[in-house]
Amino acid sequence: MCCRYYIEMSPELKPYVDEARNSVLGKKMVITLGKPLKTEGEIFPTDMVPVIATSQNKKQTVFPMVWGFDVKGLDRPVVNARVETAKDKSSFKDSWLTRRCIIPASYYFEWEHFKRPDGKTKTGDKYAIQPRNSTITYLAGLYQLQEYRGLTYPVFTVLTREPSEELKKIHDRMPVVMPEEAIADWINPEIKAEDIISAALTEMVAEKA
Repeated sequence: MCCRYYIEMSPELKPYVDEARNSVLGKKMVITLGKPLKTEGEIFPTDMVPVIATSQNKKQTVFPMVWGFDVKGLDRPVVNARVETAKDKSSFKDSWLTRRCIIPASYYFEWEHFKRPDGKTKTGDKYAIQPRNSTITYLAGLYQLQEYRGLTYPVFTVLTREPSEELKKIHDRMPVVMPEEAIADWINPEIKAEDIISAALTEMVAEKA
């Protein structure tokens, strides 16, 4: 799973941050939703952050988006979706086909999970995880549009998958992380997600946070 990540103001991330800050939609979201655009530090569900997607004129664009789908019947936002079943779930299948996105981060956080003698899951150390030999972690996600007080705005969820062998000792899920060269294809609705998902990275570096 993935329910926290971190943004450091690096030269590589700055262009995404600057584009989101200059967004007209972002300024409207700040006023209407009453929350700031977060561009540094630890990111939590329901935060508004820079996200890469395709614009209506089919150009790669950075949009401000809020983390978490509102799903009918649930009292909390859905921040993760399983890549194995997203295309079949009513909450995600339309986004799987036409509204995919990339969430740029420095790294994501995961807490070690292991079974206690009584069978219950215990949470252990917190780890910061990112692709090996990379300073940016491109999280693959889906987005949809919601409406609040007359404003239509985007929200996103992060896709998760089975963990790599080296991460199994920490958790039984990991986010889908794309290489930079796959971003354009992933956000392109004219390309099937199933044809791109195999490009996801699995070789990660994990350090105690």
